[in-house]
Amino acid sequence: MQWDGYELGAENGRMMYVPEQFATGFITLEDDCGMYYPTTQIYVPGIERGIRYDDPAIGIEWPVEATAVSEKDRNHADFDIKNFND
Repeated sequence: MQWDGYELGAENGRMMYVPEQFATGFITLEDDCGMYYPTTQIYVPGIERGIRYDDPAIGIEWPVEATAVSEKDRNHADFDIKNFND
């Protein structure tokens, strides 16, 4: 139930490795930017789990307002640890 935020970009040369079983969330600070997001498995629609970007249980303080969020990401249920245990 903790989060941390980092600014990554070409200017500061930062990258980040996120181990399996950790959630990730991204927000862009500029228009027309790209991101390389490698994964350990091939994406299979419908089996992923997610945490809503504005879930009050997590309380992420985004640096700017999220203005374009996919329907899938907007509609994740409120966080419940039981949904994330395998």
